[in-house]
Amino acid sequence: MNAYALLHRIGFRPFVRRLYSVDLVGGERIPVSGGCILACNHESIVDPFVLAVATTREIRYMAKAELFRGRILAAIFRALGAFPIERGRGDLGAFTEAERLVRDGHVLGIFPQGTSKQHLQRGWHRGAARLALSTGAPLVPVRMTGTRGLPLRTRVRIVVGEPIAVQPERPTISAARSLTERLETAVQTA
Repeated sequence: MNAYALLHRIGFRPFVRRLYSVDLVGGERIPVSGGCILACNHESIVDPFVLAVATTREIRYMAKAELFRGRILAAIFRALGAFPIERGRGDLGAFTEAERLVRDGHVLGIFPQGTSKQHLQRGWHRGAARLALSTGAPLVPVRMTGTRGLPLRTRVRIVVGEPIAVQPERPTISAARSLTERLETAVQTA
């Protein structure tokens, strides 16, 4: 049993829902089977844990490689289904792993802003769009608000937008840029 399944078994989702007073809207829009990409805004380091409330499906995540530097932390993140990505370098290995997961029918969670630190955000990265274009997997826009607040003192709202159907095609810079703009708008208006 992986750590994700263990957390499910011990009631992690209901616990997080109460801890952050989570209001989930549109969770039924997340496909119940097949590969898809949940593309979400990024406010806080707790976002991956809160996003897990949106679906009972296991969400696999790309996580910054720095989180995998220590052996214990790396083991925990891997047990939770995360895999490292070297940000800002066009990490082909991470992209190949993400592509394999989506093609194998997994849910992949991506935060296209690249960081939860507002002063470091420089616009949305095109990785989610590139992945959707190369696999034909739907992009599911998700907007979360309130995750910067303190547990038991905040209300978190998760709004899942209508999935964006994507036809597989060569993920050119132009095509990825256009799809990323569409995705960013869908997340902001969700």
